[in-house]
Amino acid sequence: MDKKRPIGITLIGYFYILGAIALIVTLFTNATQQFGIAVRFGMPNVPENIMRASVVVVFLLMSYGYLRLQKWGYWFMIIYTVYFLVVSICLSQQYKNQLFYGNAIFSIVVLIYTLSQRKYFSKVKFSS
Repeated sequence: MDKKRPIGITLIGYFYILGAIALIVTLFTNATQQFGIAVRFGMPNVPENIMRASVVVVFLLMSYGYLRLQKWGYWFMIIYTVYFLVVSICLSQQYKNQLFYGNAIFSIVVLIYTLSQRKYFSKVKFSS
């Protein structure tokens, strides 16, 4: 059985690759933000550059598995999205900032879409 990868999976995967590229750029620039990446991921005590590099690695690994329709990529995306959703909800209550609401909404959309496309992550090979 040979099916095409859904456009939504492609868009989500490429979005995370774009996020990784943006974080790589911020590693070499003097980008300042009200809430750094470490705070957004619920780890304010981790140095900012270490957190950025770690998130880049996570995004690239997760995107690779997700775009290749690997079962581990599916579960990696689910676990990451649930974690980021919970952290975003907690931080939005703590800081009362709309940035975290946007992150929570995006996480919900990705989670619902990914769960609805579970069949594409089975052992059957699909074309890109």
